[in-house]
Amino acid sequence: MGRERIELGKEGEEKAANFLRKKGYGILERNYKNKIGEIDIIAKDKDTICFIEVKARTSLKFGLPEEAVTFSKQKKLNRIALGYLKHYNLLEAPARFDIVSVMFNSDNKAQISLIKDAF
Repeated sequence: MGRERIELGKEGEEKAANFLRKKGYGILERNYKNKIGEIDIIAKDKDTICFIEVKARTSLKFGLPEEAVTFSKQKKLNRIALGYLKHYNLLEAPARFDIVSVMFNSDNKAQISLIKDAF
């Protein structure tokens, strides 16, 4: 992964975390990793645990950011989330998957949107 993409991803995740805090989410973890992979943000929205995938883009050349969360990516996130819930004995807790889409314009200003219960 190129340096610019890594920086874009980090900046997108930072903007997403701030956006979620303003929406009342409590951030529990960032960049949670287990042997299966990584979830960008784990947060609580009231009593619901939210597993949040952040996608950032600078153009629509490859489609909307959220369109990058493919079915195979969703399956992988599901397995990572299940591991998290098992590890913390939270299998009975309400949980969902959200996507935060971050679109940077040429002035590096971000347009952010939240898709709750995305899949």
